[in-house]
Amino acid sequence: MRLASLPRRPSLLLPTALAFVGCATYPERTSEAFDAFQRGHFEHAALEYADRDVTDSAFLSGAEAGAVALAAGDWDDALDHLHRAADAVEDLERRALVSAASLGEGMASWALNDTAKPYRGEGFERVYVHCGLALAYLASGRLDDVWVEVALANKLLEAEEELYEKEYRAGGFGHFLSALAYEILGQPDEAYVDYRRMVEKDVGTRLAGRALVRIANEEGWLDEARAWEQRFGPDTVRPAGAANIVVIAGVGCGPIKEEGRLIVPTPDGVIPFAVPTYARRHQWVDGMRLRLASGETVRTDVLEDVSDVAEQNLADRLAWMAAKSAARGLLKRELTQKLEAELGLGGRALGEVFAIASERADLRGWQTLPDTWQACRMFVPPGAHRLTLEAVGGARSHLGTFALEEGETMLILARTVQGRLYAHAIGGQPLGGAVL
Repeated sequence: MRLASLPRRPSLLLPTALAFVGCATYPERTSEAFDAFQRGHFEHAALEYADRDVTDSAFLSGAEAGAVALAAGDWDDALDHLHRAADAVEDLERRALVSAASLGEGMASWALNDTAKPYRGEGFERVYVHCGLALAYLASGRLDDVWVEVALANKLLEAEEELYEKEYRAGGFGHFLSALAYEILGQPDEAYVDYRRMVEKDVGTRLAGRALVRIANEEGWLDEARAWEQRFGPDTVRPAGAANIVVIAGVGCGPIKEEGRLIVPTPDGVIPFAVPTYARRHQWVDGMRLRLASGETVRTDVLEDVSDVAEQNLADRLAWMAAKSAARGLLKRELTQKLEAELGLGGRALGEVFAIASERADLRGWQTLPDTWQACRMFVPPGAHRLTLEAVGGARSHLGTFALEEGETMLILARTVQGRLYAHAIGGQPLGGAVL
């Protein structure tokens, strides 16, 4: 790959260094928006993130505001924002769907600084945009659209895995949403395929394993039922005509990018290296618990560890990013040599200042993603049930009393941020202040 040559008068580039010195990082620019999100001031957070002057990224503007809208239970706004994010990287996604090689070519850039080019998301972030869309479509009852988004998410994930020749423990969230949509529409055989893929990928296996045992027994697939029971235990006893309550929760906040720097002195000038690393945030809550007034409870299982996927995906890119940083460093060392020839020792000093100041890691990243996606399911007899959702280690939400019909699926979509809990019930017949 050919790198751009330096200008004949390298001293003309020096004012650029001052711009980099004073440039705020993404976490600094969005601190007000993220603080509002953490405090539960979702309207203000969404407005801040949706402002392109704040994020300086069409992708992050849509992704961040979309995640805030999901936490707030505003499904229409979530769809609008997340579609903006997807539209911003449509060309890159099209490359990914063609081949992993095309994806790699589309990501190549040798800019003066990684922050100088448009941010189009880490690979796993682009996958989660479509998972977020699938969740919003599920909440809106648009089940056909759920499958469209999950299919896109899976294809993009496969492209990342092919590009880096690695299998991520990912895809559980999307497959679960797809399976749930199939079950709601009475297509257990299709749901069975998604649950089986979860087990094959080793994501959300406890939840998927129980579903495989249940569906195999209900469909009379006795050989498969016995095989699954040996692995996941016997089928549970369910009430006649049971309804079911499904909790899907984003728990905590995912990792934040920090800068890793290394400055290597050489006889001809310094060579700076700067790459991002992920730092995990403190998690106030490690799961959710659904509780009935009767005392029966069920706790969520992890479908997907977002922080783990983020760290793995970035680690696979680090060699690529380090190579880019090194190549830029060589060009800047050449600049320093030319400045020294033009201006003497003062020119060398200016060149080294420019080299160090202009080499900065790209700290842009989707801040409002959860640390984990989790889910649980409880089968209950038809009738009225008083429901409470608890964040283990945090707040609880008394959702109210709901009448459930035979075979009905009720959804509870939730998000925890620090110790706070936000929950949205979909389905069932609210019974107001009824107490059981």
